[in-house]
Amino acid sequence: MQSVMSLNKKQKKQIDIARQKIQKLRQRLTGAKEQMDDPQEVKSLEQEIAVQEDLIKKAQEAS
Repeated sequence: MQSVMSLNKKQKKQIDIARQKIQKLRQRLTGAKEQMDDPQEVKSLEQEIAVQEDLIKKAQEAS
């Protein structure tokens, strides 16, 4: 894994935004699992978390 110091400002910003999105998505996922009104919402949130995690990985590898 690349150190954070080798990332440029744009990459750092992308990673920060993705991490913030993941945090919010995980909170929504917890609520969705408790409610279970819409099982598809749980799958959708899990997929979006995976997308954001992939973006972080790609940004780190690009440096």
